[in-house]
Amino acid sequence: MALLLTPDTVGYLAAALTTASFVPQVWHSLRSRNFAGLSLRMYTMFCTGVALWLVYGWMLGQWPIVIANGVTLALAGTILAMALRARAARAPGT
Repeated sequence: MALLLTPDTVGYLAAALTTASFVPQVWHSLRSRNFAGLSLRMYTMFCTGVALWLVYGWMLGQWPIVIANGVTLALAGTILAMALRARAARAPGT
């Protein structure tokens, strides 16, 4: 049986790989609670960009784009939220 490479198949495969790449970082962050090396500016910009890609995919009705960016936004947003919470807890005067 030959592998059928349609544009949607390529899109779903790309989405699965790029989205899955965030799982180790989320897992590490959840376990260690260490966010010292993370750039909050980078994660804020990245999450904003991913959210815009999600909207773009939605507007085009392109489900590989919507699903991949929805999951990626959830994973990257989790890291960003935990890092912001950790930074707020370290802030002086709290």
